Amino acid sequence: MDLKKTLALLVGEFDRNGVPYAVIGGFAMGALGVPRSTLDLDFLVASDALGRVEPIMLSLGYQKVFSSENVSQYVSPSPQMGEVDFLHAFRPISLRMLAEAAAVPVFGQDAQVKVLKAEDIIGLKLQSIANNPDRQAKDGLDIEELMKRRKLDWEALRTYFELFGMSERFMELRSRYAGK
Repeated sequence: MDLKKTLALLVGEFDRNGVPYAVIGGFAMGALGVPRSTLDLDFLVASDALGRVEPIMLSLGYQKVFSSENVSQYVSPSPQMGEVDFLHAFRPISLRMLAEAAAVPVFGQDAQVKVLKAEDIIGLKLQSIANNPDRQAKDGLDIEELMKRRKLDWEALRTYFELFGMSERFMELRSRYAGK
């Protein structure tokens, strides 16, 4: 997948069509200073904008291969365009995440994209672990890397850990990484 080309194309279309978006997943990790390889692009988009997202994706040659209330997935027959996944924001917490996303320089300052705050990326990773404990190893490492490299709002993080019943883990990680 040509991440630079695909990201520029999608973000340009989202901006032209008024689609509230933020990058999440592996690419967001890199944008926040945690190098991580990724083979796809992941976005958080406002669910009320999905009616604008689908025509964009189809016009670019993508095929919708999965859709539910919470997520949708598009795959291009072109390896250059790859796979793009969307998490649908409709709950107050995900809409707040989207509203607070900030533009971050990517590709050596060549471009800027909206990315969720590190605390919100951690919140999504905690949700992923809660939904599928097999993701603990990978997402747990991502969480710790963000904690090592970013100045964080630990009270916001406490809320996420408590939401997913992981208060003990929060205390352990806070004692290890707060103040670094």
